[in-house]
Amino acid sequence: MRRLISGMLVVAIALDITYWALWFSHRDWIASEKNEAYYEFENAFPLADTWLGVSCLLALITLRAGRPSALLWLLCSGSAALYLFAMDFLYDLENGIFTQGGGGAFEAVIVTLTLIFGVTVLTWSWRHRGELLSGDSAATPPRT
Repeated sequence: MRRLISGMLVVAIALDITYWALWFSHRDWIASEKNEAYYEFENAFPLADTWLGVSCLLALITLRAGRPSALLWLLCSGSAALYLFAMDFLYDLENGIFTQGGGGAFEAVIVTLTLIFGVTVLTWSWRHRGELLSGDSAATPPRT
């Protein structure tokens, strides 16, 4: 499961970078709407997504190194993802984005992946907090 979490962190970092590179270079490829209000809403996210990317990178580095600080960075990553999910999901729901064909489907995939990532990272991290804090690089499940 540790490999899955590491893989999820790598994918999250890659998607974060790819999304914003496309947003600032080829916005029409990924924009779910084509109006000023939507552009303003999305333009409010780069700093928060940068925090998500940085926390994912630090989580990946510390997890692979077996450092106790991996727990902190995993919790930061998971909670940042859930916060971004909540902001994005509510906007999309309130503005009917999910019902707008291809753009709505793309947005639904983004918010679903963000939710799955956040819940998975937080759940795994908390269940393995003892191993993570002890610096146990194997992070085996606790014995009952």
